[in-house]
Amino acid sequence: MSNILKGHIVRLEPLEEHHAEGLARASISDDGFYQWSPVPKGIDEARKYIQTAKEWKAAGMAEPFAIIRLLDNAVIGSSRIFNIERWAWKPGHPRHGREYPDAGEIGYTWLEHSAIRTGVNTEAKLLLLTLAFEKWQVFRICFHADNRNERSKAAIERLGAKFEGLLRSHRLAPDGIARDSARFSITAAEWPEVKQRLKKFLHRQ
Repeated sequence: MSNILKGHIVRLEPLEEHHAEGLARASISDDGFYQWSPVPKGIDEARKYIQTAKEWKAAGMAEPFAIIRLLDNAVIGSSRIFNIERWAWKPGHPRHGREYPDAGEIGYTWLEHSAIRTGVNTEAKLLLLTLAFEKWQVFRICFHADNRNERSKAAIERLGAKFEGLLRSHRLAPDGIARDSARFSITAAEWPEVKQRLKKFLHRQ
């Protein structure tokens, strides 16, 4: 369902085994910036990370990507659309039996240290959202952040996503607790404005 997504700074390739060494190298520079997010450390964890992501993809649950910097073709991180939803449209409805999903979530995003606070994350999100809203024609994309992670919550709001509320004891966090998650979303009606917002951010960088 996914193809290579190419921007001006990065391209997103469907995550495969050959990205393992690149992910392992990219994670070396992590100094705790992603303490609330799962980042594979070393080649063994990278391979397991990719295997799990591909299992989710095979089950129709996710579309995982490696983030590649165009300047040097280096793997600098990963992201994915997951929690993919296919709604039970009744026979005869135009969306019944269609190939693409109706909603999903963007997450599992991390970058090597040198790519943080550059245009990489903005362009990666623009590419993923364009795929979701313009090719898949989804109704909604949501984001969840550990409620302790003020930086992540601010970054999601900066995209133009709307805060929906707090999900208590929502997910297992990397530090082994049942975290509360702040939930944000972008709807199809909001996408044109969000798209222009992200393009303006990229033009400034």
